[in-house]
Amino acid sequence: MSGKKAFLEGRIKVPYKWYAGETGSRFLSALRDGCELWGTRCPGCGRVYVPAAKNCWECFRPADEWVQVSDTGTVESFTIARRPDEMFGLAPPVVYGLIRLGGAGGSLLHIIGGVNPDDVRVGMQVKAVYAEKRSGRILDIKYFAPLGE
Repeated sequence: MSGKKAFLEGRIKVPYKWYAGETGSRFLSALRDGCELWGTRCPGCGRVYVPAAKNCWECFRPADEWVQVSDTGTVESFTIARRPDEMFGLAPPVVYGLIRLGGAGGSLLHIIGGVNPDDVRVGMQVKAVYAEKRSGRILDIKYFAPLGE
C-alpha cells in the first residue's frame, strides 16, 4: 500500500416527510382547498400569526382563535437570488420577500413573481397567485404578484 487515501465522491438523497401538526395541517388544508389564508390570534397580546402558530411567540399562550387574513399585503423586505435553486427548481433570478398580509401580525416569507426583479421595492403592494394544482404545501401560493399601482 502506498499510504494514499482514496475517496469516493457521491450524493446521498434522503427523502422524508414531516408532519405539519394539527395547526399547520389546518392552515395548509385551507390554502389547498379554498385558497384561503388563516392565522391564529393570541388571546393575550392579540398578535395574529401567519402561517398559523399553536402558541404565541411573545407571551407563550395558546393561540387558538382562527382568523382569516387577506391574501394581499406589503413587501417589507426582499432579496434577489441569482444562483440556481435546487430545492424548488426555480431558475434565477428569484425574488424572495417578507410579505405582511392584511390582518397579520408578522411577515410571511415567500416568492415574489410576475415582475422584473429590479422593479421590486419595499412598500410594494402584492397579491397571492395560487397554483392551479394544489397539494397542501406553502407553494400552493405560486408567488405574490404586484398589484396595479
